[in-house]
Amino acid sequence: MIRTNKEKVVKQSVQGKIHHPLGGAYRVSYSGEPKIVPATGGITYGIHAGDPAFGLAGDHIEPAVSIRNESKSENDAIMKLACTGNVAKVVSGDAKGAIGYVLGGHGGIEHTIIEFDEEDLDNMAIDDKIIIKSWGQGLELIDYPDIKLTGIDPDLFEKIDIEEKDGKLIFPVAAKVPAVLMGSGIGHRDGHSGDYDIMTEDRVLIEELGIDKLKFGDFVLLEDSDNEYGRGYKRGAVTIGIVIHSDCIKAGHGPGVYTFMTAKTTLIEGKICEKSNIIDYI
Repeated sequence: MIRTNKEKVVKQSVQGKIHHPLGGAYRVSYSGEPKIVPATGGITYGIHAGDPAFGLAGDHIEPAVSIRNESKSENDAIMKLACTGNVAKVVSGDAKGAIGYVLGGHGGIEHTIIEFDEEDLDNMAIDDKIIIKSWGQGLELIDYPDIKLTGIDPDLFEKIDIEEKDGKLIFPVAAKVPAVLMGSGIGHRDGHSGDYDIMTEDRVLIEELGIDKLKFGDFVLLEDSDNEYGRGYKRGAVTIGIVIHSDCIKAGHGPGVYTFMTAKTTLIEGKICEKSNIIDYI
């Protein structure tokens, strides 16, 4: 087992409310077509971790439940402290007591996305409160100090089939994404909060790389991508993340990747594997 400082990582509550979808102007596609389609927020029925992130008649679709806190500083705490795989619980409304888990944070709209069973979604309402046992920030790999963990639940990390080989960690992923495809969110100063998008306008390349087969909750490897203290290009750097929202119609956008593991050198490798989705481990 990969050694960590798990026993010293602090578990702390953060809480938000199911956030209503926001309306506004037409969303203009990268082909110049204005559209009114479902987008971020609310309770998204029938779409869950393990479902295709492509082919939906929508834009930036967030599966299951999206929460936010209207106090910016308190919502910043949710975005930074809630980690992929953390346990979440509904604490108000008809679905009170329902248990789910965090997929990740969506930057820009500043939502934290939480997976719940479909029958629980039917009992939820906008403004229902959800508490998260945030746990994972501060997690370190004792034998790999140059690999940084920036947002994964310690128990989930231990369950994933990560191999150790020649001083490197081999992580199961659904796809490997070249840095040239990383778009919206690149250049952000914080690698511990939010996500950034795989650009998908070049459909030929997307199909060649198998990215068009990605599902919500898939783990992916981002090549030449450094996400330790911000999101940028660095040759040889490697980042692992999870797909948390759908493909998009807007230029420079596509499936969002919440990142949780990064190294400035090639200490991480990806292995294309069937068991490469969060549902394989939770």
